[in-house]
Amino acid sequence: MMDYRNTAGWLSNRLPQKPESAIILGTGLSDMAEAFPLIMTIPYTDIPGFVNSTAPSHKGNLILAEMAGKAVLFLQGRFHFYEGHSMEQVVFPTRVLAAMGVKNLIVTNAAGSLRKELPPGSIVQLIDHINFMGRNPLVGHNDEDLGERFPSLNQLYDPQHRELCDQIALRHGINTFKGVYLAVSGPSLETKAECAAFAMWGADLVGMSTVPEVIAARHAGLRVLAYSIVTNYSNLFHEEAHSQDEIRHHAAIAGKQLQTILSDFIALQD
Repeated sequence: MMDYRNTAGWLSNRLPQKPESAIILGTGLSDMAEAFPLIMTIPYTDIPGFVNSTAPSHKGNLILAEMAGKAVLFLQGRFHFYEGHSMEQVVFPTRVLAAMGVKNLIVTNAAGSLRKELPPGSIVQLIDHINFMGRNPLVGHNDEDLGERFPSLNQLYDPQHRELCDQIALRHGINTFKGVYLAVSGPSLETKAECAAFAMWGADLVGMSTVPEVIAARHAGLRVLAYSIVTNYSNLFHEEAHSQDEIRHHAAIAGKQLQTILSDFIALQD
């Protein structure tokens, strides 16, 4: 596999501006990148070391755009473990961002709710997570250039960033929640018994992404902020099958409000 540092150099030589913040856009949220003045677009297929994203609505582009007067990198889609990619491939873009000098990583996703009080359309700021994927992206050789062998994951979702976004949401009258995200490998959706177990463990949301990227980002010293858009209730609360149309519908609606929060957040970064 290609060295992330080589890809970072390849990108840095092509991008006209150096971004300090990057946003990974989850299912149903790709359009957020196109709401801001475009500086440059590079398809993932053109980037050395990047694999192809096959998940629904993941467009597979790296976009440099002007957000609140600052250059921000948007990743229109991510790589998932369930697509057959290795954990190293899943977190490769995150390590590239770190090597490019990105300081803030904002991670978004679509998630199922394990709590009745978190209905579809809710915006949930992540305060912690549970890794139930059966894999950790740091297994194997440790690159000391990135971070130490045993990184602490205490308060891995940056408390200062979270508080700032809470203030922004309050100012705009946007209702947000806080929650714990549990990541499974997928691609099969969770059984009712699994959802009941996850809820008893203290999880509020369940999904198939985010955790590997967050672990890799914290290992590399990036400050992390993450939001889930609740796109469906888990089957603890109903018997119907989930649909991708339902997921994208709720993500699009709540995504507009999340866009407002993140734009103001970026504006306040030094």
